[in-house]
Amino acid sequence: MAKTLSAYNKINSLRERYYKASIGKDALIQLIAETEVAEQVYNSNAIENSTLTLEETEKILLQIDLDRFISEREIFEAKNLARVVAYIDKRSKERELTLEIILSLHKMLISNIRDDIAGRFRKDNEFVRVGNHIAPNPKEVIERLEKMLAEYNAASHENIIKRIAKLHLSFEYTHPFCDGNGRIGRVINNYLLMREGFVPINIKFIDRKKYYEAFREFDARNATNIMEEIVGKALTNSYYKRLAYLEGKKIITLAEYVKNNKLSHSNLINKASRQTVEAFLEKGVWKIGINNDKK
Repeated sequence: MAKTLSAYNKINSLRERYYKASIGKDALIQLIAETEVAEQVYNSNAIENSTLTLEETEKILLQIDLDRFISEREIFEAKNLARVVAYIDKRSKERELTLEIILSLHKMLISNIRDDIAGRFRKDNEFVRVGNHIAPNPKEVIERLEKMLAEYNAASHENIIKRIAKLHLSFEYTHPFCDGNGRIGRVINNYLLMREGFVPINIKFIDRKKYYEAFREFDARNATNIMEEIVGKALTNSYYKRLAYLEGKKIITLAEYVKNNKLSHSNLINKASRQTVEAFLEKGVWKIGINNDKK
């Protein structure tokens, strides 16, 4: 509990810094959001077993020919998710999240992939299994999602990390769709975060093992600790990156920072992973923002 509270206090302090640093810099904020779309798409699809690399994802979104054969499904998965990510960047500020919006996001995501299930919840005998977890009966889906949103909204005074972690776990436990649950669940996280004045997060493919551990923990004990840690670190990482740009710092790789300051590389990477230094992952590379008068 104390650990989550300390992460929450840290997020609030970073959020205040971000608000101060972002005044008059709307164009730069938009630019950061646009450059992150491919990373969001790559990581979210990779968690769901897509074979696309980040570079291939970028090429698909820029409509550049690829060097190998890619299935039509994977191409649509990349393009559709990119549309959804860009769409919620604007829509989240305008409308409260409802079941209707969740359905429209799903339709956008699954169109041209599985039009028979796009934009609708599971029904009749559409049972799904995720690992050892059999999702609840389709008849329970709407009631469970309504309860999930009601609980999230009723806890508006509570820690955002805890609220997002619980909502995400509840959504994935319910698995309301026949396909696309993980990607829509991660999109919803960002819809709500941005709606409440926080920055979006990017749950990374490299954290996939821990991410699935969080679902097992929730399934076994109804606990949200691991997911809270994942959400907390992802939020911190997102703020560190934005602050490095908005505060006009010189951005260098951690490897360069280690060399310039004669530090232990493994020790600094460990601190970066724990987010106890203001380092952030960008395109799979650890970077840090330093004041321009420093090395």
